[in-house]
Amino acid sequence: MENLGKIYINCLINFKIMAFNLISTGLIAIALAMDAFSVSMTKGFTQKNITPTQILYYGLFFGGFQALMPILGYFFGNFISSFIASLASVVGFVLLLAIGLNMIRESLKNDDEDIADTFSFKEVTLLAIATSIDAFAVGITIALIKDPLWISAAIIGIVAFAFSIVGIFIGKKIGDYVGNRFQILGGVILILIGFKILLGF
Repeated sequence: MENLGKIYINCLINFKIMAFNLISTGLIAIALAMDAFSVSMTKGFTQKNITPTQILYYGLFFGGFQALMPILGYFFGNFISSFIASLASVVGFVLLLAIGLNMIRESLKNDDEDIADTFSFKEVTLLAIATSIDAFAVGITIALIKDPLWISAAIIGIVAFAFSIVGIFIGKKIGDYVGNRFQILGGVILILIGFKILLGF
């Protein structure tokens, strides 16, 4: 009976540790997904004729890169952590600044009916990279505290996928009530997100 009691206590402790780790990872995943959510929302209200397939692509790209970055950080973080730490925020800022400025330029140049109805794999890839760089540092942390990598990466990716999809639908609802020139605001929002990443808050 004493051995059974010890086994029960150990199982209970392990369960509590696992539950705490899952909750912590979920909260981290939500925090990481907020930039992807904001960017997805801008695409929802600027890309008027976005299709279900394109929405799925946004979710897969944002979720996929959010899941990939912690894995890269886990395996390669010790070698390039200082290099990444010094450049990550700058890279994210530059990518979002360039895309945001291009959205504003296209909005000012084009007629209303021609605005923001295009989908580009190049753009969605750059956006996914820009919004997932922070997750690289999370991979380094996962390695240090010995959390299960694949479960953590899966949770981070799934949360980012879901937030991206929801962000697009919310943005699309907003766009239905506002004129086509809302793409200018979308570009401004991307630039502001870039500054947020650059300044680290």
